[in-house]
Amino acid sequence: MSSAGGLQRRRVANHSTSGLAEDDDSSKPYSNGGESRSSVSEPSPQSSYHAGGSAFQIAYDPRDLQDAAGEESKVGGKLPKLTLMEEIMLLGVKDKQVPLRKRIALVKDPNRRHVPPGERLVEVLSDKQTGETLLDEALRLMKGQEEIERYSVNTWVDLMSGETWNVMKIGFQLKQVRERLLKGLVDKGVLRTEKRNFLLFDMATHPVADIRVKESIINRCVSLLTSTTSAIPPAALDKEGIQCRVTRAVCLVTSAYCASVLDNAFDRLGFEEREAAFARCEDILNEFVVWPFGGGAPAGFGSGPGTPRAKRQQANRIAMGSNGELSGRESVLGLVTEAKKEAKDGEEDLGFELITGVLEVLSKMDSLL
Repeated sequence: MSSAGGLQRRRVANHSTSGLAEDDDSSKPYSNGGESRSSVSEPSPQSSYHAGGSAFQIAYDPRDLQDAAGEESKVGGKLPKLTLMEEIMLLGVKDKQVPLRKRIALVKDPNRRHVPPGERLVEVLSDKQTGETLLDEALRLMKGQEEIERYSVNTWVDLMSGETWNVMKIGFQLKQVRERLLKGLVDKGVLRTEKRNFLLFDMATHPVADIRVKESIINRCVSLLTSTTSAIPPAALDKEGIQCRVTRAVCLVTSAYCASVLDNAFDRLGFEEREAAFARCEDILNEFVVWPFGGGAPAGFGSGPGTPRAKRQQANRIAMGSNGELSGRESVLGLVTEAKKEAKDGEEDLGFELITGVLEVLSKMDSLL
């Protein structure tokens, strides 16, 4: 094969090179291990690129596509462009989303039901890389520690966030999370990097490059939290085919709420609408901090009648003159029902049960503020 043809061979299913032919005209068919160009409707950015005015075509291995299809089937759909961490970063905070990638779950122990979800032990199901730097680092830390001792959900949240007094465990803290999330958003074209002068120093800033992405996240949050019926508005969910759309929507709004950055999505709302949205978010959180979903938050889980959240919720409803008919638990039952359908193993889905544990830990953090 001549090097002037511009075709770079990466890996193919068989070892024969008779099917690789030189072709400078993109309209002509070519073969790749028995496959024709017409079999690939939209080449990925990795399959061809332009350099010096000529196109270089790279042969692909069909097994790579099969692996990707198998991964999508395993997690229940396509993964979105942005991770939950990056979406919430655009609202002002980070989050953990490894459970949604089917990489970790709770330990299957019948006695786990005797302790709160946040105190149940976590195990690694697969240490296969996700392609996201922070998630892969978290998996590596958890996998390494699992060989010595398994930790609970609450312990892992404390260790990775640096909220621990044990200096021997400081190595578990994820470093420079904000900077790394910003860099990931820059790489995906959502943000851009600019240098600005602040007195004597030049500092890198990251203004929004694609405002449509941030607007989409805000619209999803607002649509979900301003709905007054049990039906889920289509605008509140990600694109069709995205993995666990309903559960992702719940994790997005509840994590942003617990981190006190949900205000950033409510600039367009009036005072009463904002208070109603916060009350609905509290109702959603109450239903998802216990397992199975929809059980209602029991006393002592950060949502009882005497907790700061419950008092705040009651005060908001009294101030609005609401009797709770449209903003109470009944209004989120449809959301609970759809989220349960996404759990493949029903009440035995340990990955979704782990999500409950994370939300329960976050709800306690909010009650302490």
